[in-house]
Amino acid sequence: MERIGIYDARSKLSELIERVQSGEEVVLTRHGEPVARLVPEKRQRKRSRAAAVARIRALARKLDIRDVDIRKLIEEGRR
Repeated sequence: MERIGIYDARSKLSELIERVQSGEEVVLTRHGEPVARLVPEKRQRKRSRAAAVARIRALARKLDIRDVDIRKLIEEGRR
C-alpha cells in the first residue's frame, strides 16, 4: 500500500487511478497523516456488504430475532 501526499497525488491522479484499478490500495496523506484511502470499487463493495451483514446480525441479536434469513433481508432491502 502506497502513501502519497495530496499535493503530489494531484499531479499523478491518472496514474494512481490505474494502479487502484489493478488492485492496489493508495493512502492519501496531509502533512504525513492519512486522510483518505483509494481502494478498488469491488473491494469497497465487499467491505460495505460485510459491514451491512454485521449490522443486521447485531440488530437481530439486540431484538432477539430468531430464524431470520439475513440474505433474504438483504434482497428485500434492495427492492
